[in-house]
Amino acid sequence: MMITRNYWVLLFVIFLFTAQSCSDELDTDLVSDEALSLRGGGHNGPGGHGGLSLSDFSHEVSTEWADLFLDIDRYAYGMRPNATARAIAYINLAAYETAAPFMRVFKSTAKRLDGLNINHRLARKKIDIELALNAAYADVINHFMTNVDNNAKEGIASLETSLQNEYQEDQSNEEIQESIEWGSYVAQQVIAYSQTDEKAEEQIIEPQPISYEPPTGNGYWTYSAEPERALFPYWGEVRTFVISSEETSSVTPLQYSINPNSQYYGQMQEVLEVNNEAKETQNEDLWIAEFWSDDVEGLMMSPPGRQVSLAKQLIEQADLDLEESLVLFLKLGFALNDAAVSTWADKYKYMVMRPSNYIKEFIDPNFQTNLYRLIYWPNPSFPGYPSGHSCFASAAGGVFIDHFGNNINFTDRSHEGRTEFLGEPRTFNTIEDMARENAFSRIPLGVHIRMDCAEGLRLGYEISDAVNAFDLRRGQA
Repeated sequence: MMITRNYWVLLFVIFLFTAQSCSDELDTDLVSDEALSLRGGGHNGPGGHGGLSLSDFSHEVSTEWADLFLDIDRYAYGMRPNATARAIAYINLAAYETAAPFMRVFKSTAKRLDGLNINHRLARKKIDIELALNAAYADVINHFMTNVDNNAKEGIASLETSLQNEYQEDQSNEEIQESIEWGSYVAQQVIAYSQTDEKAEEQIIEPQPISYEPPTGNGYWTYSAEPERALFPYWGEVRTFVISSEETSSVTPLQYSINPNSQYYGQMQEVLEVNNEAKETQNEDLWIAEFWSDDVEGLMMSPPGRQVSLAKQLIEQADLDLEESLVLFLKLGFALNDAAVSTWADKYKYMVMRPSNYIKEFIDPNFQTNLYRLIYWPNPSFPGYPSGHSCFASAAGGVFIDHFGNNINFTDRSHEGRTEFLGEPRTFNTIEDMARENAFSRIPLGVHIRMDCAEGLRLGYEISDAVNAFDLRRGQA
């Protein structure tokens, strides 16, 4: 009798363990295709609720919210570029995870992101994926886009209401409620996950900490007034998604020198000549410099935001479906976030000075950057090497190449219609050409020397390689 009782107890324990394992698998992986056919909602998919996949839906909900994000990004003071890059990652993580249970090819990231807890079994009811995504986007954009005025907050509420009214047509009250609850639930779980990154949360509150004083040395970057204090000096300690600053490689910059025959001096001389010629002749270099600047809060979107603009335009040009769009935006967010972390780790490791400081002291005391006419300060408030612009350009460019291929006839219309600066659209035959032009645009703008741009471009592609290798397909580790 005792043997029999123990036998059944053992079987029961095995049953519980197996059930829990299955539950864990459901929490992070797609439930069955049969379940999906019962839950796929949406007003714009064929066949009503039955038998849909995410590929039956357009990219509209993602690109509509990307448009609003870019409007808010322009006026989000004190975020660029680091906090913005981080926001892009978490916003698109929430959108991706909202749709993950409905994906046939791709899977959740939760098992690979330690501390992200999302119970995907809660999505096993029939929902409209667009309603769910709409709710998720509204919550995370409202949370992560800080330091914005009431107009931006009202814009979030307005778009959420507008799209909800559109998507809930012909849906039952139960489906509407469950869809919105699912999107909001995922958003809150992603927000909770982000808040465990204390290094980032602290710096977002105080991006220019008074406690930080830069080290001194020949050729070291420093600030000359309080508004120019170091921006995000500890960002190298922030959480990454795919590759950390310890895992990326780092190339030592050229040795500082005031010898006119040195490479270092020669690169400073190049900035002086290219910057001044662009200013004096109003040539294409000035157009390139201002077209890619994205430095000025209230006037332009941020440098990471510019990559969201490019992604949105590429998605629309290729007419990607919803699933492909969510995957692209997710990888873009990961790449931009990790690029900000590695770049800033190296910036504050090498402490390379900006060219305007060097040029004024050793070459031309009357030098002024081409950025200065657009902003009250001649330089961004952090060291020059490597260039963050350049790293964002290639980190995003590598993701775009992986998705669309390199050879593409593409016109960037991010600033079309603007008259305050040279923002007329520019056309590119390859994504590499576009990323390279973005990277080296910092020379005629007067804010970087060539080695800053070259190293940023190299580092960004290293990061995009890691992100592209982060395979989200089902059945992959």
